[in-house]
Amino acid sequence: MPNSELMAIGAFAQRSGLTSSALRFYADSGLLPPADVDPATGYRSYGVHQLERAVTLRRLREIAMPLAGVAAVLGAGAEEAARLLDEHVARIEGDAAVARQRAAAIKSALGGDAPGSLIAVLKGPVLAEAVEQVLTATATPNPTATATATGPTHDPASAVLAGLHIEASDEAVALTATDRYRLSTRTLVPVRTGERTWAGTVDGADLRNAVADVRRSALVRVEAVPHGIWLRMSGREDRHCRVLPEEYPDHRSLLASLGEATTRATVAKGALLRALEEHPGDRPVLRLTDRGLRVQAPDDELSGILLPAAVTGEDLRIRFEMTTLYAAVSTAIGPDVMLDLRGPLQPVTIRSADRGDLTTLTMPVTFDH
Repeated sequence: MPNSELMAIGAFAQRSGLTSSALRFYADSGLLPPADVDPATGYRSYGVHQLERAVTLRRLREIAMPLAGVAAVLGAGAEEAARLLDEHVARIEGDAAVARQRAAAIKSALGGDAPGSLIAVLKGPVLAEAVEQVLTATATPNPTATATATGPTHDPASAVLAGLHIEASDEAVALTATDRYRLSTRTLVPVRTGERTWAGTVDGADLRNAVADVRRSALVRVEAVPHGIWLRMSGREDRHCRVLPEEYPDHRSLLASLGEATTRATVAKGALLRALEEHPGDRPVLRLTDRGLRVQAPDDELSGILLPAAVTGEDLRIRFEMTTLYAAVSTAIGPDVMLDLRGPLQPVTIRSADRGDLTTLTMPVTFDH
Protein backbone atom coordinates (compact mmCIF):
# COMPACT_ATOMS: atom_id res chain seq x y z
CA MET A 1 0.00 0.00 0.00
CA PRO A 2 1.40 3.46 -0.88
CA ASN A 3 2.65 5.37 2.12
CA SER A 4 0.35 8.27 1.19
CA GLU A 5 -2.62 6.03 2.09
CA LEU A 6 -1.18 5.14 5.49
CA MET A 7 -1.66 7.03 8.73
CA ALA A 8 0.42 7.00 11.85
CA ILE A 9 -1.28 5.37 14.79
CA GLY A 10 -1.83 8.74 16.48
CA ALA A 11 -3.61 10.23 13.46
CA PHE A 12 -5.68 7.08 12.99
CA ALA A 13 -6.63 7.11 16.67
CA GLN A 14 -7.83 10.70 16.38
CA ARG A 15 -9.95 10.02 13.29
CA SER A 16 -11.43 6.75 14.51
CA GLY A 17 -12.15 7.83 18.09
CA LEU A 18 -10.07 4.96 19.49
CA THR A 19 -7.07 5.55 21.72
CA SER A 20 -3.65 4.35 20.68
CA SER A 21 -3.66 1.80 23.48
CA ALA A 22 -7.06 0.52 22.34
CA LEU A 23 -5.75 0.17 18.79
CA ARG A 24 -2.82 -1.89 20.07
CA PHE A 25 -5.26 -4.09 22.04
CA TYR A 26 -7.52 -4.64 19.02
CA ALA A 27 -4.48 -5.36 16.85
CA ASP A 28 -3.27 -8.00 19.29
CA SER A 29 -6.76 -9.52 19.48
CA GLY A 30 -6.95 -9.74 15.69
CA LEU A 31 -9.97 -7.45 15.33
CA LEU A 32 -8.08 -4.56 13.72
CA PRO A 33 -4.51 -5.39 12.69
CA PRO A 34 -2.47 -2.48 11.33
CA ALA A 35 -1.97 -2.19 7.60
CA ASP A 36 1.78 -1.99 8.03
CA VAL A 37 4.35 -2.59 10.79
CA ASP A 38 7.88 -1.24 10.43
CA PRO A 39 10.13 -4.29 10.90
CA ALA A 40 12.91 -2.22 12.44
CA THR A 41 10.95 -0.01 14.86
CA GLY A 42 7.68 -1.93 15.25
CA TYR A 43 5.86 1.29 14.43
CA ARG A 44 2.27 0.63 13.32
CA SER A 45 0.46 2.39 10.49
CA TYR A 46 -3.18 2.14 9.43
CA GLY A 47 -4.89 2.56 6.10
CA VAL A 48 -7.71 4.99 5.28
CA HIS A 49 -9.83 2.02 4.22
CA GLN A 50 -9.71 0.73 7.83
CA LEU A 51 -11.49 3.76 9.29
CA GLU A 52 -15.01 2.41 8.73
CA ARG A 53 -14.19 -0.87 10.48
CA ALA A 54 -12.50 1.00 13.34
CA VAL A 55 -15.49 3.31 13.88
CA THR A 56 -17.90 0.36 13.80
CA LEU A 57 -15.73 -1.50 16.29
CA ARG A 58 -15.72 1.51 18.62
CA ARG A 59 -19.51 1.87 18.43
CA LEU A 60 -20.03 -1.82 19.15
CA ARG A 61 -17.80 -1.61 22.22
CA GLU A 62 -19.73 1.48 23.37
CA ILE A 63 -22.83 -0.70 23.72
CA ALA A 64 -20.84 -3.23 25.78
CA MET A 65 -20.65 -5.92 23.11
CA PRO A 66 -18.02 -8.55 24.00
CA LEU A 67 -15.08 -9.16 21.69
CA ALA A 68 -16.53 -12.40 20.32
CA GLY A 69 -19.74 -10.60 19.44
CA VAL A 70 -17.84 -7.74 17.83
CA ALA A 71 -15.92 -10.19 15.66
CA ALA A 72 -19.16 -11.90 14.63
CA VAL A 73 -20.83 -8.61 13.67
CA LEU A 74 -17.80 -7.33 11.76
CA GLY A 75 -17.63 -10.57 9.81
CA ALA A 76 -21.35 -10.81 9.05
CA GLY A 77 -23.55 -9.42 6.32
CA ALA A 78 -26.00 -6.61 7.05
CA GLU A 79 -28.98 -8.84 7.85
CA GLU A 80 -27.04 -11.20 10.12
CA ALA A 81 -25.31 -8.26 11.82
CA ALA A 82 -28.69 -6.69 12.58
CA ARG A 83 -29.89 -9.95 14.13
CA LEU A 84 -26.79 -10.20 16.29
CA LEU A 85 -27.26 -6.62 17.46
CA ASP A 86 -30.90 -7.28 18.38
CA GLU A 87 -29.87 -10.34 20.38
CA HIS A 88 -27.21 -8.36 22.23
CA VAL A 89 -29.62 -5.55 23.13
CA ALA A 90 -32.21 -8.09 24.31
CA ARG A 91 -29.61 -9.65 26.62
CA ILE A 92 -28.72 -6.23 28.03
CA GLU A 93 -32.37 -5.41 28.65
CA GLY A 94 -32.92 -8.78 30.31
CA ASP A 95 -29.90 -8.32 32.54
CA ALA A 96 -31.07 -4.82 33.46
CA ALA A 97 -34.54 -6.12 34.39
CA VAL A 98 -33.03 -8.80 36.60
CA ALA A 99 -30.74 -6.23 38.22
CA ARG A 100 -33.66 -3.89 38.92
CA GLN A 101 -35.70 -6.69 40.46
CA ARG A 102 -32.83 -7.87 42.63
CA ALA A 103 -31.97 -4.34 43.69
CA ALA A 104 -35.59 -3.78 44.73
CA ALA A 105 -35.51 -7.00 46.74
CA ILE A 106 -32.28 -5.90 48.47
CA LYS A 107 -33.81 -2.49 49.16
CA SER A 108 -36.80 -4.12 50.84
CA ALA A 109 -34.54 -6.39 52.86
CA LEU A 110 -32.45 -3.50 54.19
CA GLY A 111 -35.12 -2.75 56.74
CA GLY A 112 -34.61 -6.12 58.38
CA ASP A 113 -35.56 -9.75 57.95
CA ALA A 114 -39.03 -9.44 59.47
CA PRO A 115 -41.85 -10.62 57.18
CA GLY A 116 -44.03 -8.00 55.55
CA SER A 117 -47.66 -7.28 56.30
CA LEU A 118 -50.00 -9.94 54.97
CA ILE A 119 -52.09 -8.72 52.05
CA ALA A 120 -53.83 -12.01 51.31
CA VAL A 121 -53.34 -15.73 50.75
CA LEU A 122 -54.57 -16.69 47.29
CA LYS A 123 -54.77 -19.86 45.22
CA GLY A 124 -51.77 -19.82 42.92
CA PRO A 125 -53.44 -20.98 39.67
CA VAL A 126 -56.30 -18.52 40.16
CA LEU A 127 -53.93 -15.63 40.86
CA ALA A 128 -51.77 -16.47 37.84
CA GLU A 129 -54.79 -16.60 35.52
CA ALA A 130 -56.12 -13.30 36.88
CA VAL A 131 -52.78 -11.53 36.50
CA GLU A 132 -52.44 -12.66 32.87
CA GLN A 133 -56.01 -11.66 32.03
CA VAL A 134 -55.88 -8.21 33.60
CA LEU A 135 -52.37 -7.33 32.43
CA THR A 136 -53.57 -7.42 28.82
CA ALA A 137 -55.04 -3.96 29.48
CA THR A 138 -51.74 -2.39 30.51
CA ALA A 139 -50.01 0.18 28.35
CA THR A 140 -46.52 -0.17 26.96
CA PRO A 141 -44.21 2.02 29.04
CA ASN A 142 -43.47 4.46 26.20
CA PRO A 143 -45.61 5.64 24.58
CA THR A 144 -48.96 4.96 26.28
CA ALA A 145 -52.46 5.17 24.92
CA THR A 146 -54.97 7.76 26.06
CA ALA A 147 -58.70 7.31 25.60
CA THR A 148 -60.74 9.82 23.66
CA ALA A 149 -63.97 9.51 21.79
CA THR A 150 -62.03 9.42 18.53
CA GLY A 151 -59.52 6.76 19.52
CA PRO A 152 -56.17 6.38 21.25
CA THR A 153 -53.59 9.12 21.17
CA HIS A 154 -50.07 9.05 22.56
CA ASP A 155 -48.81 11.03 25.52
CA PRO A 156 -45.79 10.83 27.81
CA ALA A 157 -47.75 9.02 30.53
CA SER A 158 -45.83 7.50 33.38
CA ALA A 159 -44.84 3.87 33.75
CA VAL A 160 -47.69 3.37 36.22
CA LEU A 161 -49.95 2.44 33.29
CA ALA A 162 -47.72 -0.60 32.71
CA GLY A 163 -48.45 -1.80 36.24
CA LEU A 164 -51.18 -3.82 37.93
CA HIS A 165 -53.11 -1.98 40.63
CA ILE A 166 -53.97 -4.18 43.60
CA GLU A 167 -56.53 -3.30 46.25
CA ALA A 168 -56.97 -5.68 49.17
CA SER A 169 -59.75 -5.45 51.74
CA ASP A 170 -61.04 -7.77 54.43
CA GLU A 171 -63.31 -9.40 51.84
CA ALA A 172 -61.59 -9.46 48.45
CA VAL A 173 -58.56 -8.62 46.33
CA ALA A 174 -59.20 -6.50 43.22
CA LEU A 175 -56.75 -6.41 40.31
CA THR A 176 -57.02 -3.53 37.85
CA ALA A 177 -55.09 -2.46 34.75
CA THR A 178 -55.71 0.29 32.23
CA ASP A 179 -54.09 2.02 29.29
CA ARG A 180 -56.72 4.78 29.57
CA TYR A 181 -58.41 3.35 26.49
CA ARG A 182 -59.28 -0.03 27.95
CA LEU A 183 -59.70 -1.03 31.59
CA SER A 184 -59.82 -4.56 33.00
CA THR A 185 -60.57 -5.51 36.57
CA ARG A 186 -61.00 -8.84 38.32
CA THR A 187 -61.98 -9.54 41.91
CA LEU A 188 -60.59 -12.57 43.75
CA VAL A 189 -61.85 -14.11 46.97
CA PRO A 190 -58.80 -14.93 49.10
CA VAL A 191 -58.26 -18.12 51.06
CA ARG A 192 -57.20 -15.84 53.90
CA THR A 193 -57.60 -12.09 54.14
CA GLY A 194 -54.87 -9.70 55.18
CA GLU A 195 -54.09 -7.95 58.41
CA ARG A 196 -55.16 -4.57 57.00
CA THR A 197 -56.38 -2.96 53.81
CA TRP A 198 -53.69 -2.30 51.24
CA ALA A 199 -53.44 -0.69 47.82
CA GLY A 200 -50.52 -0.30 45.45
CA THR A 201 -49.48 -0.55 41.81
CA VAL A 202 -47.14 -3.45 41.15
CA ASP A 203 -44.67 -3.53 38.26
CA GLY A 204 -46.24 -5.50 35.42
CA ALA A 205 -42.98 -7.00 34.15
CA ASP A 206 -42.11 -8.35 37.60
CA LEU A 207 -45.51 -10.02 37.85
CA ARG A 208 -45.23 -11.55 34.39
CA ASN A 209 -41.86 -13.02 35.31
CA ALA A 210 -43.36 -14.56 38.46
CA VAL A 211 -46.51 -16.02 36.86
CA ALA A 212 -45.03 -19.44 36.00
CA ASP A 213 -44.00 -20.10 39.61
CA VAL A 214 -47.28 -18.70 40.94
CA ARG A 215 -49.30 -21.02 38.70
CA ARG A 216 -47.45 -24.09 40.02
CA SER A 217 -48.04 -23.16 43.67
CA ALA A 218 -51.17 -24.29 45.47
CA LEU A 219 -51.18 -21.21 47.70
CA VAL A 220 -49.37 -17.88 47.45
CA ARG A 221 -48.89 -15.62 50.44
CA VAL A 222 -48.77 -11.98 49.32
CA GLU A 223 -46.94 -9.68 51.71
CA ALA A 224 -46.41 -5.91 51.55
CA VAL A 225 -42.97 -4.51 52.31
CA PRO A 226 -41.42 -1.09 51.69
CA HIS A 227 -41.07 -0.53 47.93
CA GLY A 228 -42.71 -3.81 46.92
CA ILE A 229 -44.55 -7.02 47.63
CA TRP A 230 -43.33 -10.56 48.19
CA LEU A 231 -45.01 -13.57 46.64
CA ARG A 232 -44.13 -16.39 49.04
CA MET A 233 -44.64 -19.94 47.78
CA SER A 234 -43.99 -23.24 49.49
CA GLY A 235 -41.21 -25.23 47.82
CA ARG A 236 -40.31 -22.39 45.43
CA GLU A 237 -38.16 -19.32 45.59
CA ASP A 238 -40.02 -16.28 46.87
CA ARG A 239 -40.54 -13.62 44.22
CA HIS A 240 -40.23 -9.89 44.86
CA CYS A 241 -42.22 -7.42 42.74
CA ARG A 242 -41.64 -3.70 42.83
CA VAL A 243 -44.37 -1.24 43.76
CA LEU A 244 -44.43 1.79 41.46
CA PRO A 245 -44.38 5.18 43.21
CA GLU A 246 -46.60 7.08 40.77
CA GLU A 247 -50.25 7.69 41.59
CA TYR A 248 -52.65 5.38 39.77
CA PRO A 249 -55.48 6.89 37.66
CA ASP A 250 -58.79 7.30 39.50
CA HIS A 251 -60.47 4.28 37.94
CA ARG A 252 -63.05 3.98 40.71
CA SER A 253 -64.56 7.34 39.76
CA LEU A 254 -64.81 6.14 36.18
CA LEU A 255 -66.56 2.94 37.23
CA ALA A 256 -68.90 4.81 39.55
CA SER A 257 -69.82 7.35 36.87
CA LEU A 258 -70.94 4.79 34.30
CA GLY A 259 -74.58 5.19 33.39
CA GLU A 260 -77.11 2.42 33.00
CA ALA A 261 -76.81 0.28 29.89
CA THR A 262 -79.21 1.28 27.12
CA THR A 263 -78.45 -1.85 25.09
CA ARG A 264 -77.41 -5.28 26.33
CA ALA A 265 -76.26 -8.20 24.20
CA THR A 266 -75.27 -11.74 25.12
CA VAL A 267 -73.32 -13.59 22.43
CA ALA A 268 -71.11 -16.66 22.11
CA LYS A 269 -67.51 -15.62 22.75
CA GLY A 270 -66.01 -17.97 20.16
CA ALA A 271 -68.41 -16.88 17.42
CA LEU A 272 -67.72 -13.19 18.06
CA LEU A 273 -63.96 -13.73 18.00
CA ARG A 274 -64.19 -15.66 14.70
CA ALA A 275 -66.28 -12.90 13.16
CA LEU A 276 -63.70 -10.33 14.21
CA GLU A 277 -60.89 -12.48 12.79
CA GLU A 278 -62.70 -12.66 9.43
CA HIS A 279 -63.42 -8.94 9.35
CA PRO A 280 -61.26 -7.34 6.62
CA GLY A 281 -60.70 -3.98 8.33
CA ASP A 282 -59.05 -2.69 11.48
CA ARG A 283 -62.12 -0.85 12.86
CA PRO A 284 -65.14 -3.18 12.84
CA VAL A 285 -68.68 -1.99 13.47
CA LEU A 286 -71.10 -3.86 15.72
CA ARG A 287 -74.76 -3.41 14.79
CA LEU A 288 -77.14 -4.58 17.49
CA THR A 289 -80.84 -5.11 16.79
CA ASP A 290 -83.52 -7.55 17.90
CA ARG A 291 -82.30 -9.79 15.05
CA GLY A 292 -78.89 -10.27 16.68
CA LEU A 293 -75.38 -8.82 16.51
CA ARG A 294 -73.82 -8.10 13.14
CA VAL A 295 -70.09 -7.50 12.64
CA GLN A 296 -69.72 -5.29 9.56
CA ALA A 297 -67.68 -2.66 7.78
CA PRO A 298 -68.51 0.98 8.56
CA ASP A 299 -69.46 1.79 4.95
CA ASP A 300 -71.52 -1.32 4.22
CA GLU A 301 -74.55 -1.91 6.42
CA LEU A 302 -75.90 -4.79 4.32
CA SER A 303 -72.90 -7.12 4.55
CA GLY A 304 -71.01 -8.58 7.46
CA ILE A 305 -71.56 -11.57 9.70
CA LEU A 306 -74.80 -11.88 11.65
CA LEU A 307 -74.39 -13.68 14.97
CA PRO A 308 -77.20 -15.10 17.09
CA ALA A 309 -77.41 -12.89 20.17
CA ALA A 310 -79.90 -11.99 22.85
CA VAL A 311 -80.25 -8.22 22.43
CA THR A 312 -82.41 -6.01 24.62
CA GLY A 313 -82.88 -2.26 24.65
CA GLU A 314 -82.21 0.24 21.89
CA ASP A 315 -80.84 -0.60 18.45
CA LEU A 316 -77.21 0.54 18.28
CA ARG A 317 -74.39 0.90 15.80
CA ILE A 318 -70.94 1.24 17.40
CA ARG A 319 -67.36 1.10 16.13
CA PHE A 320 -64.13 -0.12 17.76
CA GLU A 321 -60.43 -0.47 17.16
CA MET A 322 -59.92 -4.14 16.29
CA THR A 323 -56.97 -4.61 18.64
CA THR A 324 -58.87 -3.15 21.57
CA LEU A 325 -62.14 -5.03 21.08
CA TYR A 326 -60.54 -8.37 20.25
CA ALA A 327 -58.32 -8.31 23.34
CA ALA A 328 -61.25 -7.40 25.58
CA VAL A 329 -63.44 -10.23 24.27
CA SER A 330 -60.69 -12.86 24.21
CA THR A 331 -59.88 -12.46 27.91
CA ALA A 332 -63.50 -12.90 29.02
CA ILE A 333 -64.23 -15.94 31.16
CA GLY A 334 -66.63 -18.61 29.92
CA PRO A 335 -68.29 -19.45 26.59
CA ASP A 336 -70.57 -16.41 26.44
CA VAL A 337 -69.91 -12.70 26.85
CA MET A 338 -72.29 -9.95 27.88
CA LEU A 339 -71.92 -6.46 26.41
CA ASP A 340 -73.46 -3.52 28.24
CA LEU A 341 -73.57 -0.53 25.90
CA ARG A 342 -74.43 3.08 26.70
CA GLY A 343 -74.45 4.68 23.27
CA PRO A 344 -71.98 4.97 20.39
CA LEU A 345 -69.35 7.03 22.29
CA GLN A 346 -69.53 5.70 25.85
CA PRO A 347 -67.45 2.92 27.46
CA VAL A 348 -68.73 -0.59 26.82
CA THR A 349 -68.62 -3.14 29.62
CA ILE A 350 -67.61 -6.64 28.52
CA ARG A 351 -67.88 -9.52 30.98
CA SER A 352 -68.71 -13.16 31.26
CA ALA A 353 -72.41 -13.89 30.93
CA ASP A 354 -72.35 -16.11 34.02
CA ARG A 355 -69.19 -14.95 35.89
CA GLY A 356 -68.76 -11.27 36.51
CA ASP A 357 -65.48 -11.31 38.42
CA LEU A 358 -63.55 -10.25 35.29
CA THR A 359 -64.84 -7.03 33.76
CA THR A 360 -63.36 -5.03 30.89
CA LEU A 361 -64.30 -1.52 29.84
CA THR A 362 -63.56 -0.66 26.22
CA MET A 363 -63.84 2.71 24.51
CA PRO A 364 -65.36 2.90 21.02
CA VAL A 365 -64.17 5.21 18.24
CA THR A 366 -66.17 7.66 16.18
CA PHE A 367 -67.21 6.78 12.66
CA ASP A 368 -65.10 9.59 11.19
CA HIS A 369 -61.95 8.42 13.06
